[in-house]
Amino acid sequence: MDSDSVPSSPIPIFSTFSSPFEGSPKGNDSTRKTLSLWPGMYHSPVTNALWETRSKTFERLLDPPLDAPPQSELLTKTPSQSRMTILYNFSTDYILREQYRDPWNEVRIGKLLEDLDALAGTISVKHCSDVDSTTRPLYLVTASVDKMVLKKPISVDIDLKIVGAVIWVGRSSIEIQLEVTQPPTEITDGSEPVALMANFIFVARDYKTGKAAPVNRLSPETEQEKMLYEASEAKNMLRKRKIKEDRKEIENGEVNSFEALLAEGRIFCDMPALANRDSILLRDTRLENSLICQPQQRNIHGRIFGGFLMHRAFELAFSTAYAFAGMMPSFLEVDHVDFLKPVDVGDFLRFKSCVLYTESENSDQPLIHIEVVAHVTRPELRSSEVSNRFYFTFTVRPEAKAMNDGYRIRKVVPATEEEARRILARMEADSL
Repeated sequence: MDSDSVPSSPIPIFSTFSSPFEGSPKGNDSTRKTLSLWPGMYHSPVTNALWETRSKTFERLLDPPLDAPPQSELLTKTPSQSRMTILYNFSTDYILREQYRDPWNEVRIGKLLEDLDALAGTISVKHCSDVDSTTRPLYLVTASVDKMVLKKPISVDIDLKIVGAVIWVGRSSIEIQLEVTQPPTEITDGSEPVALMANFIFVARDYKTGKAAPVNRLSPETEQEKMLYEASEAKNMLRKRKIKEDRKEIENGEVNSFEALLAEGRIFCDMPALANRDSILLRDTRLENSLICQPQQRNIHGRIFGGFLMHRAFELAFSTAYAFAGMMPSFLEVDHVDFLKPVDVGDFLRFKSCVLYTESENSDQPLIHIEVVAHVTRPELRSSEVSNRFYFTFTVRPEAKAMNDGYRIRKVVPATEEEARRILARMEADSL
């Protein structure tokens, strides 16, 4: 029997620090492999656990046999063959709990984004693997992340579970859906409400040629799996059609919306003393940080781990929302993430953020939409290229709003045509 056809057991997540206290709840250390030289082990307990669990699969990716032939025949797999579950034992492993705790005794969202990307990547590898170990493995990269909605706060004191599986495949692309659940704090009917849903798109490349490579087919079995597959198929077709329509809209121009956005910005630029005090120029909401990408942040392919990039982008977006609102922000969703170019070890990476637009009509939950753009800067070549685009939505924490109920979230207006186009494009994408 193919090992992939056997339902996998949940993977327990343990803290990656040794305990200074006697009797610290940890796994059986004698059974754990030494992974000190594996990339990624330094930044997440989840990466550590996932690589231990499927070490044989990953060992081939550390030094791929480039001279081996590609997979000659595509397999047909079911979603259950790629399904994986990980468990965070927050209720008993207090060191793990401290690794994930934020100032409000909730799970750090940036760190969770890192883990979601690691699990999605492992699931994509599992789906694309074949039974013939003599063939050349595929190079899988994160292409994008669809809307990711936080449905309820995630406590760091209660055990957490993430379940994921492949729900759709194209010729060389794979969509993975992840579901984060946490038991309710009070005794109810025993159900585990969903705290967060996320969909990741991975694309396959041939290790030797770098070109798009076909992936194993998917055969949904249950009604739920068929429904998810059809929904993803329809969404993919809509995405392709929208790209064509966007080109026409750009050519024709939505003059009214465009001009209305620019009109208020012109007052700020030309007559600042007369500008609306409840508005602010987009450029005045910007923040930025920079870093050199280190070897400890690389993934199995030697490139910078996509989850690490999302983690850093989220922390900058959170800071931007905080500085803008003047109150502690509360994360709501990742609107979209595009991974446009790979980021390498040693790259000089610059994250630039801004408040793209706000929605304050609903005073109970004003919305702050943040854009973060990552640039790979190469001073020697006098070049700077966009590698990633991230879009996040925040509101303000209820307790912070209660203390300052009269405060209004300001409207953001563009000063340039390019800024106006970015705002309109994001508003339209968010409305879909």
